[in-house]
Amino acid sequence: MGSLLALELGSTLTSCAGTDYYAPEDFEKAPKADAHFHYNTFDDAVLKYAASINMHIMTINVDGGESIDEQLAIAQSLKNKHPGMIDFLGTFSVENFGSENFVEETIKQIDKCMQAGAKGIKIWKNIGMVLKDKEDNYVMADHPAFAPVFTYLEKEHIPVVAHLGEPRNCWLPYEEITMESDLSYYRNNPQYHMYQHPDAPSYDEQITARDNLLKSYPQLNLCGAHIGSLEWNLDEVARRFDKYPNFTIDLSARMGHVQLHTIENREKVKSFFIKYSDRITYGSDTGLGNVTNIEQRCRNLYNTWRAHWLFLATGETIPADKFNTANPPEQITGLQLPKNVIDNIFASNFRRLFN
Repeated sequence: MGSLLALELGSTLTSCAGTDYYAPEDFEKAPKADAHFHYNTFDDAVLKYAASINMHIMTINVDGGESIDEQLAIAQSLKNKHPGMIDFLGTFSVENFGSENFVEETIKQIDKCMQAGAKGIKIWKNIGMVLKDKEDNYVMADHPAFAPVFTYLEKEHIPVVAHLGEPRNCWLPYEEITMESDLSYYRNNPQYHMYQHPDAPSYDEQITARDNLLKSYPQLNLCGAHIGSLEWNLDEVARRFDKYPNFTIDLSARMGHVQLHTIENREKVKSFFIKYSDRITYGSDTGLGNVTNIEQRCRNLYNTWRAHWLFLATGETIPADKFNTANPPEQITGLQLPKNVIDNIFASNFRRLFN
């Protein structure tokens, strides 16, 4: 699906089609980065394949699933072996939250990640949705106990990717959830379907806690994962962009929501991406563990990456995501954003935010 091409994210972006827009055949040679990937295997075959189509990977460690030490070991090993192909974000555990040495141990873990070559730190939705204090109260990201940690991250200019909250669908009954992918996830993970847990913090409380971080740490480079959990309303995203200069988003696992907005008002979505093209980064949220069929896995990744790129970069018709709406479309026409906007979303912003 493509010859081996070295992706040099630090080099000058090149013109592929000689016009202001990309053409479908430009996909493989256009500079690209997937800034939200979970590469949890020492096997580098998929990484090499990604490089062959000019897709740089940033794998993100998370305080869930595999141990954070194992995730760090994998990321560091791959980066040392293939420094031009992959970067990574570290993370820290909240397992010892409430202990006397929580801040000290957390900062020590952050330093360990950065010394290993991390480009920043990821915080996860367990803060706000799972973590509780000794009085059995949910702990939000703006809890005073985290203040020294965020102060340190801000002072040291360490970027943070924050998955705080969930899509608004998370707080809706099954029959009102707008995306099939969300519906499937919450059916399979009812512990994270907050509609079933009315004692947990509300959607608005999750967003307020994140916004409080933006307000309290104005020099902190904070990227809201998954469209900052504001996927349901791009006007809400724009309002935060205008209010908080330190706020950016990635598109990971929310391209279907962008498609849904496009169906409703294509020109409005185009205008949003053009106006805020320096605040948006591409990511797929792909999870990769031990791979048994490398060829099939690479084919699936190619199809996902190409469909996302075509949707944003061209006017091609692609298969639409599955929506829980009346008469959902089987296909959708791409936004055909200008080349400079695509370069920002898929390459330039990644370099600027995480280099």
